[in-house]
Amino acid sequence: MQQALFPDLYPSRVQDRPSIEVRQDPVVYGSKGNLSQEQLDQYEHDGFLLLADLFSPEEVEAMRGELSRVMKESQGTSRPEIIREWADDEVRSVFAIHASDKVFNRLLRDPRILDTAKQVLGSEVYIHQSRINLKPGFHGKEFYWHSDFETWHVEDGMPRMRALSFSILLDDNLPINGSLMLVPGSHKHYVACVGKTPDQHYKESLRRQQYGVPDEESLTWLVGRYGIQMPAAKAGSVLVFDCNIMHGSNSNITPLWRRNVFAVYNSVENALVPPFSGHEPRPPFVAARKPELVVI
Repeated sequence: MQQALFPDLYPSRVQDRPSIEVRQDPVVYGSKGNLSQEQLDQYEHDGFLLLADLFSPEEVEAMRGELSRVMKESQGTSRPEIIREWADDEVRSVFAIHASDKVFNRLLRDPRILDTAKQVLGSEVYIHQSRINLKPGFHGKEFYWHSDFETWHVEDGMPRMRALSFSILLDDNLPINGSLMLVPGSHKHYVACVGKTPDQHYKESLRRQQYGVPDEESLTWLVGRYGIQMPAAKAGSVLVFDCNIMHGSNSNITPLWRRNVFAVYNSVENALVPPFSGHEPRPPFVAARKPELVVI
């Protein structure tokens, strides 16, 4: 019944072997807005765009202060929004920050962010997911290669590739401190993964993902065709990237922290349907099912 109501255009975790399929959706849906045509063309071609120094040092310092307050508040609590490392139980991410924190709610409504999301997606948007990602000095763990859309499609029921992510850098992101690596051009291919999704998979996948990760052969093909880029930028810069681009990051064994505010905007015309895995939806703090921005 679900397949009849909501055709699965991007099946994954149902085949015996992985496959690489051609993207069926546009990358850029709109035209006029904050970004120039040259920037839109670059985003369409590469699947990501670096907006250098979008926020001032004063704004960054205020965000760092609020992040420190949130982290202090998170210590010793068991709220489900607080995700801890699988190995040492240190805080890895804090989810749904736009719904619980006034400073970050205001940040993710800033026209420099929100209007860019509307421009690229060609519609009104809402926050599908928000979180703080931490990679502390010496102990920051890696994030393995993945396409966000594969998980959002299979486990959340996001129908089409009409979403994008913003990573707001609160520390300098350098080649040495576990900065994001991306495969430019990979967003135009969909890697269908293998392995049936376990029930309540999110409880483990947010700590260390084992299902919905690409196979080594597919990754080798993508990297052989497109290469890997690691955009380095100062704190206050923003990395915008497509929902389907292949990306990941190494661990951080340097003394230099890497703290980012991460937000996903989805088109209101791409609201979630029942997950294509057939499982119960992930909780709202991971994937908002109502297309609205939360006002606090």
